[in-house]
Amino acid sequence: MRRHERSPTTVYLVRHGSVVGAETRRFIGHLDGPLSPLGERQIAAVAEHLSETALEAVYSSDLVRTRRSADIIAGPHGLVPIERPALREFAMGRWEGLTGEEIRALDADAHATWMTDVAGYQFPDGENLAQLSARAWPAFEEIVRAHAGGALAIVAHGGTNRVLLCRALGVAPERILALGQDYAALSVLVWSRGRFTLARLNHQVVLTDSSD
Repeated sequence: MRRHERSPTTVYLVRHGSVVGAETRRFIGHLDGPLSPLGERQIAAVAEHLSETALEAVYSSDLVRTRRSADIIAGPHGLVPIERPALREFAMGRWEGLTGEEIRALDADAHATWMTDVAGYQFPDGENLAQLSARAWPAFEEIVRAHAGGALAIVAHGGTNRVLLCRALGVAPERILALGQDYAALSVLVWSRGRFTLARLNHQVVLTDSSD
């Protein structure tokens, strides 16, 4: 039976779990580090939370932290995650691997400019918000169209997810940081009647094991 074209499409948008070295609060960007043990547990909790949801596909960026997170989420459904490099995090150029304090020490003016213009700032040798949106949004639209009327999960990054949420909901780029995206956060978008609605934002599944 053919699925009705007007049936809602549900997108479970997940940020990858915590990464090794997260406590240092370094700019990660395209650096390809793994999940930490905490991140593994966080994503396992998300996978359990979604285990009874009829996901028909799981997508991720091509970086290790999202691919591993997607593998864990896809496991209960017998799915193989599909990689989309366009879903990568912001390219932060020369700032990748540095802390905010280190960036201020190297170039206080550039750091101050970024703090006052998050939406428009061009990372040195990296991307700006418009460039991230230009690569990630078409991939997102293509994925959603491919699963019209169904449910799917997309595992990406804090910056990428915020951009997708802004575009989907018509939120001005200047408000991007108002859309929280913690590690292993789950947000839910529903496409119906020609528009997206937000069913959940930055939901954190409670861990039953609180050990480090």
